[in-house]
Amino acid sequence: MMLFRLNPSVGVPIYLQLMEQVKHAIETGALQPGDQLPGIRPLAEELVMNPNTVAKAYRELEHEGVIELRHGAGAFVTANARAGKLADKLKQAQSIVAGAVDRLRAQRLSEEEIRRLFEAELSARRGGRRG
Repeated sequence: MMLFRLNPSVGVPIYLQLMEQVKHAIETGALQPGDQLPGIRPLAEELVMNPNTVAKAYRELEHEGVIELRHGAGAFVTANARAGKLADKLKQAQSIVAGAVDRLRAQRLSEEEIRRLFEAELSARRGGRRG
């Protein structure tokens, strides 16, 4: 079972996609506090990517307090308070997104058109920032 699916054509750096998918897996309960993430090399092979890219994503996730890297043992999901706060924030955000989708569907836009609108807006906002 592949837990992560990356899409190089969406214009989002691969390491950021991996980070977001790890966070999403935690938020949805697919990964629980204490769970071990796949090793860097096996995950890189499975996703057909450079191991340094996986390592970068894991380092960033550790810096954000999402995972803990244990030398010689691997990467593990942390049990920190921010995960709960993030889940609450996402629940609130989900209702905002649901409202927007309902309004767009009322204008008879297709699911694909709505998806493209969201992606274009995120891309435009990302393009305005450097970092």
